[in-house]
Parts: sequence; structure tokens; C-alpha cells
Amino acid sequence: MDIKQLKHLDALVRYGSFTRAAEKLSMAQPALSQSIKRLEQSLGVTLVDRSQRKQDSGLKLTAEGETLHQHAVLILKQVQQAESHIRSMAQLSLGEVRVAVPGMLGSFYLPSRLMAFRHKYPGLKLSLFEGGTRDALRMLEQQEVDIAIITAQDLKPEFDSKLLINEQMVVATSLDHPLAEQTSVTLEQFFQHELVMFKRGYYHREWILQQAEELGLNPKIAFETNLINLIKQVVNQGYAITTVLEMVITAKDGILALPFSPPVYLELHIAWKKQRPLSQADQAFVAFLLENK
Repeated sequence: MDIKQLKHLDALVRYGSFTRAAEKLSMAQPALSQSIKRLEQSLGVTLVDRSQRKQDSGLKLTAEGETLHQHAVLILKQVQQAESHIRSMAQLSLGEVRVAVPGMLGSFYLPSRLMAFRHKYPGLKLSLFEGGTRDALRMLEQQEVDIAIITAQDLKPEFDSKLLINEQMVVATSLDHPLAEQTSVTLEQFFQHELVMFKRGYYHREWILQQAEELGLNPKIAFETNLINLIKQVVNQGYAITTVLEMVITAKDGILALPFSPPVYLELHIAWKKQRPLSQADQAFVAFLLENK
């Protein structure tokens, strides 16, 4: 039993005879008759009552034929809906993009790009999951999202990826902080001061701890928070310093962004699992971000 045979049975019922149904299906009447016979043979039942054809009442089905036709109507409707749904997805008028992003990108890099993407593809739904870089990696590995923005260090053989940005990491200080007179800051100098840092699970926090360990130093973490605006306020008031992506610091923040010496850059890649091909909507999203870096 296949979809074509179910379509033939439905046409037979709707048009009331083999001749009229064959005409509507643009096929020869004997071919339609053979299709129905093969369907009957495959199921081991008689579907059409060929002994009671009357001009006034038309073709009649057996009890098995009536039951199969009821299923056929539902199946054909679902097939039609599925075809329509897939066509809409292929035309990017329907679909969903599920993407996990690090907090800083979600707050400072993506908003304008997400709005532009939605303007270009108003039928697509964007589901954004914001958290630490480790959260983004975990969600991608567990297939809770289809796309994630992760660090170069998190790339794995089972991922396909494209470089999204290569952003400088800077030291953020208040305007009157002792480091404010410098043009750059070494890691040793950075660790001499109290820090406000993201909680564990963020790449920046792990990177800082790793650098401190390699230097044999203990970082002075005075504040822990994942709220970027709170981090900025702590820095602005001179209570601590931090390190963030350069894009995070704006003129209205009232804080300085000083490069490390030597400079430190963070590569962020947009990644997806190789074994899970991207949908049309996901492909459009990836292409849009790469075109609008």
C-alpha cells in the first residue's frame, strides 16, 4: 500500500466510477483498475463492490473499503499538510532557528543583527539561549539547539564551523584607577588588583584562572556576577577591574578599555553538529551572520 494507491481510492469514491476517476487522474481506466486490484491483493480484501454498480448510486465500497477510505482521507490530508509545511520551510516563510550564544555576544553583538534577520525573514522564529560559553557548548552537544557560538578552543571534530569574530580582550578600569595612566596592561599587573568576574562556566573566567595558574598567582576575585551591567558599575565605581571583549565597553560607560600586553584575542565560531544537517532556516541564519559580521 502506498500513497498513490490511496489517492486512487479516494478519487474513485469522489468521482463515483473508474472512468470518471481515471479522467480526473489523467490516467487510463485499465491502469486505475489494476492499481485498485493490486491494493486489494496486498491487503487480502475486496475494497470495491463490483457487483452493485448502478447509474443512480454510482460505485460502492465494501465495509473494508469504507474503513480504508476513512484512513486514506486522513493520511492524504496529513501528506498535503506536510508538503505545504516543507515548501514553506524551503521558501523561508516558516521555520525556527535555535541558537545558543555567550552572554556578551547576546547583549552587545547580536541584537541589531537579530532584528535585521527577522526583518528579512519575518516568517522565521528565533529562539535564543543566552548563557556562558560552556552552556552553549553543552546545549549543542546535547542537541538542545541546532547552532551555537563557541570559542575556538571548544571546536571538536564532530562540529562544522565558521569563524564569526576575532575580538580583542581588554582590561576594563575606572577613569581614576592606578592602571588608567597606562596604555596597556600585563597579566602580572592585572592580577595585582581586585577583580570582578563572571561565575564559573564562562570562558573569560576559565581563561583568567588558567593564566593565573601558569603565572603561579592567586587572582583576587572580589565580586562574582554574570550581569554585565553590574560588572560595569563595579568597575566604574573603582571597586575592581575586569576583562571583557572590547565591544562591551562604550563611551557612556565611563570606564577605560586597555589592551593586554601582549594583546589577547578571542576567536568565536558559529558551529553545528556534522551529523545533524542544518535546516533551510539555520542555513539562512548562518549565512546572514557571516555576511553581516
